[in-house]
Amino acid sequence: MFKGMIRIILYMLIILAPLLLVTIITPGALHEQGILYEIGKNFGLTAFMILMLQPLIAGRFKWIEAPFGLDILIRFHKYMAFFAICLLILHPVLLAAGGLGWKLLIGIDLPWYIWVAKITLVLLLIHVGLSAFQNQIGIKFEKWRFSHDILAPLIFVLAFFHSWFAGQNLENPPLKFIWPVIVILALGFFFYHRIFRPMVLAGKPYRVVKVKQETDDAWTITMTPPAGTKKVYDYLPGQFHFITFHRSRDLPEEEHHWTISSSPTDHGIISSTIKALGDFTSTIGKTRTGDTATVHGPFGRFSYVNYPDEQDLVFIAGGIGVTPLRSMLRHMNHIELEKSVLFIYANSDEKNIVFRNELNNLATEKYPRLKLIHVLENPPKNWTGETGLLNYEKIERFCQDKVKNAGFYVCGPPALVETTIGHLKKLGVPDKRIHLEIFSFLD
Repeated sequence: MFKGMIRIILYMLIILAPLLLVTIITPGALHEQGILYEIGKNFGLTAFMILMLQPLIAGRFKWIEAPFGLDILIRFHKYMAFFAICLLILHPVLLAAGGLGWKLLIGIDLPWYIWVAKITLVLLLIHVGLSAFQNQIGIKFEKWRFSHDILAPLIFVLAFFHSWFAGQNLENPPLKFIWPVIVILALGFFFYHRIFRPMVLAGKPYRVVKVKQETDDAWTITMTPPAGTKKVYDYLPGQFHFITFHRSRDLPEEEHHWTISSSPTDHGIISSTIKALGDFTSTIGKTRTGDTATVHGPFGRFSYVNYPDEQDLVFIAGGIGVTPLRSMLRHMNHIELEKSVLFIYANSDEKNIVFRNELNNLATEKYPRLKLIHVLENPPKNWTGETGLLNYEKIERFCQDKVKNAGFYVCGPPALVETTIGHLKKLGVPDKRIHLEIFSFLD
């Protein structure tokens, strides 16, 4: 919590730094120009700083991501983009109302740098709109990312030119020096994240050494670290990474995020278990040993290791959501950790139970003390376990004695996660003991 607060304070100070400098350098500006004009100007300065920090927030930098989790950071990145747009819309309105006149909004005979501002705002609206409604308008992720990579740096440059030529406060020496440095850093972070770092990682590829079919539509891909490296990067059980498979054979090359299903104690290898859910993942079964992959990770805070005070754990998974929980269970078993785990695992039918034999074997081991409950929506005739949907009645029955002390880890399809969280809150489980990661930030 402390580390997260330090980063939040730094973020706020950086955003507000231009306002503080302007106040110190020109303390009489408010009296001379009026409050509406001053607020409009400050909205513009603040929005500019928010935009310039966006590549840093979304750039997968471990120092920033670690206290929060990447899923939280990406959501914050999106919300701040909306906030910046609101400030930028109000910026010219308040300037016009504060003395510049309504010609600023509706006039045609305007300075070129005002037209640059209008173009920038339109591009930003398109940019954020595509991000917010990507699924609704049917744009595939790779096409959205391409548009993102074109629009983002263009918006940075145009915003800089407008503010540089239109902002009177930038004539002051401190801001005149800082302003170009800010945009150069923003572009640097952006191109490092999107071009330079991927090139470096691609030069040190992981190698696929095993492809195991777990169910009809799920495969575990096991990889070894780059040549000359004996160990994979350090990670916690339950974390995830980004993988780009290089498979030739006319198969697509796209970066996707997947949970690490192996345990950190599985020395020399790292695995992800992937279900065929879309156009790209439908080809995952065509991956072969000898193929290579660019791997970037780890990310996320969905790990029991981050919450050492929780001795009693409840895992709730649906379908392929078992993968981070399997990683945690393997880790507990390997290090002989004495924790109590109740694992409720919901699936549509028996053939879709991923890691079924391994989970059953873990339930007979001493570490951890695992109680495994399968819930099948469409069970076979000879099924003696739980049936139907994972509803409130089942969760109450299984978890009633866990509400006061256990940590709850939920992973699975969005609908299952959403309803399960609602059931847990209805039971009285506090938010701080409900752990999840929402992967839709890349959908």
